[in-house]
Amino acid sequence: MSQEWLIEIEDLHARAGDAEILRGIDLKIGPGEVHAIMGPNGSGKSTLAGLLAGKPDFEVTAGSIRFRGKDLLELEPEERARQGMFLAFQYPVEIPGVANSYFLKASLNAIRSARGEEELDAIEFLSLVREKMKLVEMPEDLMSRAINEGFSGGEKKRNEVLQMLLLEPTFAVLDETDSGLDIDALRTISSGVNHLRSPERSMLVITHYQRLLDYIVPDHIHVLSEGRIVRTGGKELAVELEEKGYHWLEGA
Repeated sequence: MSQEWLIEIEDLHARAGDAEILRGIDLKIGPGEVHAIMGPNGSGKSTLAGLLAGKPDFEVTAGSIRFRGKDLLELEPEERARQGMFLAFQYPVEIPGVANSYFLKASLNAIRSARGEEELDAIEFLSLVREKMKLVEMPEDLMSRAINEGFSGGEKKRNEVLQMLLLEPTFAVLDETDSGLDIDALRTISSGVNHLRSPERSMLVITHYQRLLDYIVPDHIHVLSEGRIVRTGGKELAVELEEKGYHWLEGA
C-alpha cells in the first residue's frame, strides 16, 4: 500500500444472498481525510459500511480492501477493531444485562492492550469517561444502565460517539449517524465527531442529507447509486443533491 492511503478499495463487488449490491467500488482515503458517501436507499451505502466492519451478512465476489497495508477481508471483526477500525451503527442495538460502563471499559482496555498501552483501572476510566461524556452532553446515569436499553434515539447515537471518543480509532465509519436526530442533537454529535479529527485519523461519513455535512465538513463527497460511485465532488455536490434529489444521476 502506498503510504499516502490509509484505506484502498479496488473494484469491490459484493452481494447479499442472490442479490448483487456493490458493482465495482473504487475508493482511496488518506490519513486525516474525511470522505462522505451519499445516495438513495438501496444504493449500497450500509453494505459498504458493514463490509468494512466485517459483518457476515455480505459476500465479497470480487475486488479488494486494504487497510494500513493489510488485506482487510482476511481479518476478523475483532482484529479490525484492534487495528483501528470503528463502525458507528445506523441502528445501535440494545444489549440487556450488560452495563454500559462495563462494556466501555472492557472495550477501551482491549484496544489499549492491543496498542501495547497499560489498561486503565476503575478510577482512571471513570475520570476519562466523564471527560468524554461532556463532549456529547450525555447524562451520567446512562453509564449504569444496560447498553442502549431504553435509550432514546439521540442517546443511542451519543453513546456511539462516546465509544468512538474513548477508543480513538484510526478509521471511523459513521453509518447514518444523523438518522433520527433533532437539530440540537445533531450539533452535539457533530461536535463530538469533529473533536476527533486529526492528521492521523480518517473518517467515512454515510448520510442521506446535506445538513450533517454543514457540521462535519468532508474533504470529498461521493455519490453511490446502484452499487457504484457515480459522482465525486466537494461541498457543492451535497447542496446540488439537496436541491435536485438523486433522480438526475440515474443512469450515470
